[in-house]
Amino acid sequence: MLITKFDPFRQFRDLEKSFYNYPKDEGLNGFVPVVNTREGENAYHIDVDLPGVKKDDISVDIDKNILTISGERKTKDEVKEEDYYKVETSFGKFSRSFTVPENVDVENIQARSEDGVLEVIIPKLAETKTKKSIAIK
Repeated sequence: MLITKFDPFRQFRDLEKSFYNYPKDEGLNGFVPVVNTREGENAYHIDVDLPGVKKDDISVDIDKNILTISGERKTKDEVKEEDYYKVETSFGKFSRSFTVPENVDVENIQARSEDGVLEVIIPKLAETKTKKSIAIK
């Protein structure tokens, strides 16, 4: 068990560091979606939680074994009542990149979006037998 000394100001310092080290290209309204990856028998799967993101606002690209999922979230909630008017907007761009292994079938990668979850299926190439007996002449 690891014992650490209590520091009541640690959270403030961590918050301050996050402001100074914030990625400049995302802006203050950028967000990082939650990603789950798993390996199946025949394919790799990437599930990305994208609530409020339309299918048309998502892009999946692969270049030199780097799979990039990017897009933009734009939501606007508007409530008009007799005695008040409320508008809440939320927006931000995101981009996540993954290095895929060499044994994938790049031509047959599939992606589908349903109920705010994007699933990318990256099929594996069929394994070739590497062990072979050589006849001696």
